[in-house]
Amino acid sequence: MRLLIAEDDFIARYVLNEMLAQYGQCSVVVDGAEAVEAFSMAVDESKPYNVIFLDIMMPNVDGIEALKRIRAIEKKQGVLPGHEVKAIMTTALDDPKTVISAYYQSGADSYLVKPITKNKIEEELRKANLLS
Repeated sequence: MRLLIAEDDFIARYVLNEMLAQYGQCSVVVDGAEAVEAFSMAVDESKPYNVIFLDIMMPNVDGIEALKRIRAIEKKQGVLPGHEVKAIMTTALDDPKTVISAYYQSGADSYLVKPITKNKIEEELRKANLLS
């Protein structure tokens, strides 16, 4: 499995990478602009990511805008509905407005509120049919 982690906070990025490394190859970026760039490069190299963990609040380009751009790349590439990269938004904010934005404005598949635990990750990966 190929995983992309987009997280601006060093500690959160480190912890998430440590938890996800057992599931496959992780790439780590520090903002939404780098996430879009990494996603695009992976598609161009025919090595797409299976799942992206995107922090919602990041500098330069936030997670919601990054996911909109990623979904646009997929649409341009002709990715069929249901075959898009699984996108799991992460945030410290647990309010309905943020959840609605993540799902309906950007096309997120799931949403995790920090602190993120290994159990939460495994549950989301199972929901996305990435773990048995």
